[in-house]
Amino acid sequence: MNSHWKFLPSKSAILHLRFAFSFFLLPVFLFACSQAPQVILINTILTFVIWHLLVYPASNGYNSYFDKDENSIALIEKPPIVDKSLYYFSIFLDVAGILLAAAVSLSLFIAVIIYGLFSKLYSHPSVRLKKYPIVSFLIVFIFQGACVYYSSYAAISGLNIVPGWNLNFIIAGLICSCLIGATYPLTQVYQHAEDRERGDRTLSLVLGVRGSFWFSAVMFVIAAILLWFYWYRLDLITHFWLFLVMVIPVLIFFCFWFLKVYKDPAEANFRNMNKMTLLSGGMMVIYFGLLNFI
Repeated sequence: MNSHWKFLPSKSAILHLRFAFSFFLLPVFLFACSQAPQVILINTILTFVIWHLLVYPASNGYNSYFDKDENSIALIEKPPIVDKSLYYFSIFLDVAGILLAAAVSLSLFIAVIIYGLFSKLYSHPSVRLKKYPIVSFLIVFIFQGACVYYSSYAAISGLNIVPGWNLNFIIAGLICSCLIGATYPLTQVYQHAEDRERGDRTLSLVLGVRGSFWFSAVMFVIAAILLWFYWYRLDLITHFWLFLVMVIPVLIFFCFWFLKVYKDPAEANFRNMNKMTLLSGGMMVIYFGLLNFI
């Protein structure tokens, strides 16, 4: 590619940015939007654009550039070879996200900077926090969950995040983190061989195939308990029953997949993971989306 055009992404780079994957992180934003005491429309639109069209794709692209995966990755069964334009364009999206966040709120600006920093430390070979199972899990758990919730809540409502801390606010962030944490090892469960070759001791690799499912189940139960407590404190317990109804298809598929994996670990493959991700992500988007209208 001509060096004068290195900031323009190739078709391969666009694919590796995985814009569609941002859809599965949308529940955190929707939850924050539904719980904000007031919604400033322009802030809401900009916050969505910053996370889902700039920061998340930038993180995906940066990670893909250094991973150089040859086997399936999230939503891409046969990833194309990465090129330098992916690296440059992921940095461009990151910088755009930071500048735009600065125009919205201080808390969002700080959150985007910290998120971008840790996403780079997660992937870059000089540090590569991805190879440490607990650290890599906590990065995803904290920053894709609670960090995004708290900063989005403040940005959407135009309120200062510092004096707004109370028990329900803390619980809401933990709910998001636990739901993200429940999904995390399942997205790695089919990559053990490649992760082992690369030297990445992911949480799923340490837990093993069956252990990854048990860990996800425990994280989901914790998230459900916290959600019950959250709605109980707000005297909106019907919102919790709606959640249980919405997750029935997810639980059925999870149990079905878990049983198949118990009989044959080879069933922990990309296609089953993709089905699980699409189903769980879709149902959570519907549930947290509905909270904005009820």
